[in-house]
Amino acid sequence: MAVDYLVMIGYLLGIVGVGWWGKKRAASKSDFLVAGRRLGPLMYTGTMAAVVLGGASTIGGVRLGYTYGVSGAAMVFAIGLGLLALSIFFSARIARLRVYTVAEMLSLRYGGTASVISGVVMWIYTLMLVVTSTIAYASVFDVLFDVPRWAAIVFGGTIVVGYSVLGGMWSITLTDMVQFVIKSVGVLVLLLPIAVVKAGGFSAMADRLPHGFLSPTSIGGQTIFTYVLIYTFGMLIGQDIWQRVFTARNDKVAAWGGTVAGVYCLVYALAGAVIGMATKVLYPHLGSPDQAFATIVERALPVGVKGLVLAAALSAMMSTASGALIASATVANNDVWARLRRRGHHATEVASDLEDRDEVRENRLAIAILGVASMVIACLLGDVLAALTVAYNLLVGGLLVPILGGLVWKRGNLQGALASMIAGGITVITLMVTHGLLANEPIYFGLLASLVAYVTVSLTTKPTEEAVVEAWRHRLAGEQTPTAELAAA
Repeated sequence: MAVDYLVMIGYLLGIVGVGWWGKKRAASKSDFLVAGRRLGPLMYTGTMAAVVLGGASTIGGVRLGYTYGVSGAAMVFAIGLGLLALSIFFSARIARLRVYTVAEMLSLRYGGTASVISGVVMWIYTLMLVVTSTIAYASVFDVLFDVPRWAAIVFGGTIVVGYSVLGGMWSITLTDMVQFVIKSVGVLVLLLPIAVVKAGGFSAMADRLPHGFLSPTSIGGQTIFTYVLIYTFGMLIGQDIWQRVFTARNDKVAAWGGTVAGVYCLVYALAGAVIGMATKVLYPHLGSPDQAFATIVERALPVGVKGLVLAAALSAMMSTASGALIASATVANNDVWARLRRRGHHATEVASDLEDRDEVRENRLAIAILGVASMVIACLLGDVLAALTVAYNLLVGGLLVPILGGLVWKRGNLQGALASMIAGGITVITLMVTHGLLANEPIYFGLLASLVAYVTVSLTTKPTEEAVVEAWRHRLAGEQTPTAELAAA
């Protein structure tokens, strides 16, 4: 086991070193938040795949494969479909907007204060994503190094916060590339074939697996539908995902690089399910399906390889955590705190304040504060699945319709967007209280209420002002105009 420890420690030191090197490249706000908007196809594909495939996709995907068979790939498959849809239909337009947050896009499209509500919801969602990822990788440190839970959280969290603060998106992008390679080698090249061979090959697995494990729908049609609503649609509007789109060198990189990353997700989904199925054949009576990933790694892999695969699992969790952390800090600093600072100030005072601000330093501070906050919350909470579900329900139920509607429907306006956010949000909250936090009804009826409110109110109120529409058209065409800049601010 000493060799495995050395492999993992070497990985962690390498991540810190890469993050320190990335500090040199974060000289401006654009460098720090969106890697200067100059990632090429290779780096863009790697970092996008790394951020969407976290601990839930790796450890959770194996657990679902152990429990349901091949249909256990449905959750990660839904993530891949969402990334494909984003890349094929929307990423080129999103990249041309050249904004920093989803809320800025809403301000550009609708004008007014559409971004205030969305900024708060997006901030809650991204912060809870950081917390869940922190708990996930801390659980690995806890078991491996036999330390108290709080110490594992502080140890892992300090590494993630450290390299995120150092170089922002540049550090995160560079570390994501390392994590993408390790994850690909550890899970796809090593763990997958070794697990299948240990289980006797595909034909032997088919004979020994329980009935229904080879059915693509054994997990249940309603479950698959819910995965699509939450994860596929969630990929279309999440700040952590959009912020990666903003890093692309141009709209073609965003479209093609994201498409490749989406296909990679589909492969990764199937791999996780197959690994879970092989574990079911080898160890059919585990105390809990949650032990499936740790069990196959511990018992089936040789020394050295075991350390690399565990590092791959950590890579998945830390990629999601760092991506969500910078997204949360970006939303908090640009959409929440900045608006609070501007309240009560005259335009001349605001302009003078903007000249004096060091935006890179402010965003570094935001990452540090929210990183510490996420560690504290992770120490206090044992299981945040319900909280994360609440965040996803609010995100999709409240924001999906006004965001996608703004991209595809010209008649949508500010009043419709606000009505959509409020109707969807209230419906989701009400049904979570009456039907339970993990029920399917909140997201179903929340989306329906959001859509009805958006269409009805938009059609019965005045269209968006022509000046705002013109600025939006210029921005979608990739043109910078003073009017567009004013709307974004």
